[in-house]
Amino acid sequence: MQYMLIMRSNDEAVAGYKELDFAQVIEVMGKYNESLMEAGVLLAGEGLSDASEGFVVDFSADPPLVTDGPYGETKELFNGFWILEVASREEAAEWASRCPLGPGAKLEVRRVTGPEDFPADNEWVQKEEGWREEQAAKQADLQAQAAGDAR
Repeated sequence: MQYMLIMRSNDEAVAGYKELDFAQVIEVMGKYNESLMEAGVLLAGEGLSDASEGFVVDFSADPPLVTDGPYGETKELFNGFWILEVASREEAAEWASRCPLGPGAKLEVRRVTGPEDFPADNEWVQKEEGWREEQAAKQADLQAQAAGDAR
């Protein structure tokens, strides 16, 4: 099963983060990421830039309204994510509990849906499976090309 750990922070966490030594933050988070990799459960993970660089697309209007960041009070700001491949919900919760986040930060943990969650005979589900196969092949070609260029 795949689970996404969604890192969210409020104003308290953002302010606390600014007080920390950046090299120490990278080390602590690096050790956490390393433990995920060594356990073979990490599929992906990325941090996000500051909210002032982002924007929101609000679909309450027609056409949708695009609003630039920053966004006033930060009640829950999405800051990054990990995607884990684990055996159970409980294992996902165990890994999430080990994350080195401080006060004001939360991890929302959600199961990532897979093909088995949708009707296999649906035209769009079948197309998406084909698209994923195409993307995997393109990625493999790019990696092979990069490996050849590195020689």
